[in-house]
Amino acid sequence: MQPQLYPTRADEARYADALEQAFDAGHRWLDVPQFTLLVDRNPHVQAMLIFWGGAGYPWRLLGASPVSTGLPGRFEHFATPLGLFEHDPVHLDFRAEGTRNAQGIRGYGAKGSRVFDFGWVRAPKGWGNRAISTLRLQMHATDPDFLEPRLGTAQSKGCIRISASLNRFIDLYGLIDQAYEQAAALQHRLFWVLREDRVTGPWSGRYLVVIDSQATERPAWSPAPAVTLPRTPH
Repeated sequence: MQPQLYPTRADEARYADALEQAFDAGHRWLDVPQFTLLVDRNPHVQAMLIFWGGAGYPWRLLGASPVSTGLPGRFEHFATPLGLFEHDPVHLDFRAEGTRNAQGIRGYGAKGSRVFDFGWVRAPKGWGNRAISTLRLQMHATDPDFLEPRLGTAQSKGCIRISASLNRFIDLYGLIDQAYEQAAALQHRLFWVLREDRVTGPWSGRYLVVIDSQATERPAWSPAPAVTLPRTPH
């Protein structure tokens, strides 16, 4: 997956602790070790970290990459909600059509990119009275020409934008497709959204964790994009 980030061992340990706390707070305890995605929405970090562990195994960092989360301040812009979110086919994923909006932006990325759907969740509004409202939380690729270069900064309306490379990696290896694979096996068919060429193993997980590390400055391992561009309406 590209681009890659390389958190320090100390930061890895802190994120592993935060991951454990998120599972405890969500009253979820894993039966088997598995992949889990952790997003630090802090504006100075804006990164996803892929962990493996749980069920008595220590959490191990497998890789990290920049993302873009919610940037409050305009109508219908939310702060990406904190917490533990389950990836379950009750909220079925879909794939991007690659169409462009009026500004020429492919909001979900190139055609075929997977849109991971976590359903309707409670999230703070980023406008008006800033009250808690509802947001359809998705994780998806973004326009490779105009928006992907902005990853590493808060830009979205509340969803989690990732690179095309990271999208493909999570999709191809089924990192959070545990529930999808179980449902597909029970129904003796594949959900159309699953790749036919996917390479899955026994450690597929089902959870996304979003935290805010409360960082007050950018860590050296998560640099800002080389060029900061004006944010777009999508």
